[in-house]
Amino acid sequence: MSNARVTVLASDHSPSPSSHTGFGIDIGGSGVKGAMVDLRTGEFVGDRHRIPTPQPATPAAVADACAEIVEHFGWTGPVGLTVPGVVRNGVMRSAANIDDSWKGTDLTALFSERLGGRRVSVLNDADAAGIAEHRFGGGADTSEGTVILLTFGTGIGSALIYNGTLIPNTEFGHLEVDGKEAEHQASAKVRDDKGWTLAKWSKKVSKVLHHYEAIFSPELFIVGGGISRKGDQWIPLLTNQTPVVAAKLRNTAGIVGAAIAVDEGLSF
Repeated sequence: MSNARVTVLASDHSPSPSSHTGFGIDIGGSGVKGAMVDLRTGEFVGDRHRIPTPQPATPAAVADACAEIVEHFGWTGPVGLTVPGVVRNGVMRSAANIDDSWKGTDLTALFSERLGGRRVSVLNDADAAGIAEHRFGGGADTSEGTVILLTFGTGIGSALIYNGTLIPNTEFGHLEVDGKEAEHQASAKVRDDKGWTLAKWSKKVSKVLHHYEAIFSPELFIVGGGISRKGDQWIPLLTNQTPVVAAKLRNTAGIVGAAIAVDEGLSF
């Protein structure tokens, strides 16, 4: 786990003398998505633009896609970007659902060069979602204590926020629960593969959350990923003690968090 600390509570920072607009790009296994973001509200300014992730998804090919998205908007300012992996000191340390050639890539140098030398911030996609959800979404009313965002998809992504400060690169989905990685027993993919009902799957999620409670004593869990859209059907079935709320920003969270990160000059 990185020792970096990133404050995500609202501040008096202004992105420029004349604008409260930022720009974020969310790089995923199937799509590269970008948008301009109103940094006062967390809402998009105009529509999102999406390009299918190049195949093979090499760093150079994806950087070209990001440049295409920036050019689509005519954006000239700094750019925040998310990646599906651990980022430490600007370097990609792991690669999930993307080409293995990303490992060891200097992301800051790659994207800054490809985007014309502009300032960039590159961070883990779940961490970006955590920043956005804590600022504008499910965690906006929780300013103290530990908040854990979990994204249920192919695996389980995570973001850990303590007293408004992000502690990046947590990767809680890889923690073992009863001898098996959490994401291998409670991800949305596992549910789909096994054909479980939401009721049966919620028991697996409860077991994972009980384990996280025992370790971190959080004030709040925020659950994201596509399955959070059905949160009203399965969140009430959970048996852990900590309150659980569905993520509010959904598919926009990565872009919003990336835009916040670069606007505030955060490095990872």
